[in-house]
Amino acid sequence: MTFAQANVMDWLQVDPASVSREIEVAIHDVVLSRLKRKGVVVGLSGGIDSSVVAALCVRALGREHVMGLMMPERECSDDSLRLGGMLADHLQIRTTAEDITGMLEAVGCYQRRDDAIRQLVPGFDSHYKCKLVMADLTRGARYSLPSLVVEFPDGALRKIHLNADAYLEIVAASNFKQRVRAMLEYYYADCLQYAVAGTPNRLEFDQGFFVKNGDSAADFKPIAHLYKSQVQQLAEYFDLPAEIRGRSPTTDTFPLAQSQEEFYFSVPLRAFDLCLYGKNHGFAPKDVAPRSELTCEQVQAVYDAIDSKRRATAYLHQPPILVEAITEITHK
Repeated sequence: MTFAQANVMDWLQVDPASVSREIEVAIHDVVLSRLKRKGVVVGLSGGIDSSVVAALCVRALGREHVMGLMMPERECSDDSLRLGGMLADHLQIRTTAEDITGMLEAVGCYQRRDDAIRQLVPGFDSHYKCKLVMADLTRGARYSLPSLVVEFPDGALRKIHLNADAYLEIVAASNFKQRVRAMLEYYYADCLQYAVAGTPNRLEFDQGFFVKNGDSAADFKPIAHLYKSQVQQLAEYFDLPAEIRGRSPTTDTFPLAQSQEEFYFSVPLRAFDLCLYGKNHGFAPKDVAPRSELTCEQVQAVYDAIDSKRRATAYLHQPPILVEAITEITHK
């Protein structure tokens, strides 16, 4: 069967009730039997992935065994805290909010990032806003190269191509945000004897869209096998608040509003969903193109980008490496 002979949405379509049951059983087993924890901590961002994970944990363990943790900072969208609270009210779970701005200031997150930007934009300070963007593969870009978009105090926007050193410094400083959040998730998990639930979907997990020892830090990741459109189907099945279901995926990392597409994936997420599925199942670009609303050349560019990101982010998936294997330890 070729891709063109099958309805792509049939392939990405799941039976939400069945998928939910399978994940709920797995969560119950992992948390209570394998990890021997009493419940789950979920970091709530107001996005659809963390909302679906929280809903699955409630269905698996009961709302009294799920804690939602919201961790805003001064550059977050106000919607993140508001929608996280909306989700918590919808699920009737307890929550805690921790403003991490002070922690980030203490480790120099903002200062280190701004110092790196000043190498390219002298005078850059808190009166400016910024974000990182990648070249759009649907507009002829052959490779995803990073650029910095700066909004000046007068509202003017300027796009600046980054050198490797500045890019790495900006990303390294920004990664403090995810690592501080992970630290707090484990603080509360330790206090409550809970496990930490990770929230990546398949696109994020496959393509390394996470920070090592930041949002990658979790005891289990219940939706990492689901494509983004499948997570959306679960959200609709759970009847999560419409505003959360309709929210565009954001990074919520930089002062300027930024979508996941422009920061990392370089194509609309629906198209990326289809391309990743097509590549994983061995379909040619000509078979994927008609249903992804991309040209064959664009699909091939996405295929190449998938391979490139898999190579570049393989390190992020690696556990700590031992010099010599230790086989004497057994866990019963």
